[in-house]
Amino acid sequence: MTSAATDWTRARPGHWFSRAEAWLDSQGKGAWIAAMVLGFILFWPLGLALLAYMIWSKRLFGGSCRNENGARAGLDAMTPSGNSAFDAYKADTLRRLEEEQKSFHEFLQRLREARDKAEFDQFMEERARAARTAPDDTDGAGSRDL
Repeated sequence: MTSAATDWTRARPGHWFSRAEAWLDSQGKGAWIAAMVLGFILFWPLGLALLAYMIWSKRLFGGSCRNENGARAGLDAMTPSGNSAFDAYKADTLRRLEEEQKSFHEFLQRLREARDKAEFDQFMEERARAARTAPDDTDGAGSRDL
């Protein structure tokens, strides 16, 4: 085997179920669903047993089976690499990106405020225009009643 052997090859040797489970985990949720469907096609109690196992082990609703490796990779990105020049570059780049993100959010906030002000000014102008064009009811109301 190579050094990049998959988890399913290192599962408990001699336990075919453990190896099959590890192999399906390495393939993702789609492989579990395909195995369940195939189990229903071949022998419905087998498919039902796989469905129950997937629900019990939270493989069906718990997201992708590869989440553990993805979360670990995200944490590894924040650890020092050992190369001080690269770590300094990475820290500077992350700081710069955070500053750009902050300034972008501030720009969006100013944009929203300007849009809100323009909409409010338009509303007030329409209201004032409606008030100017409406007939003056105070003079005409008394003469019509007579």
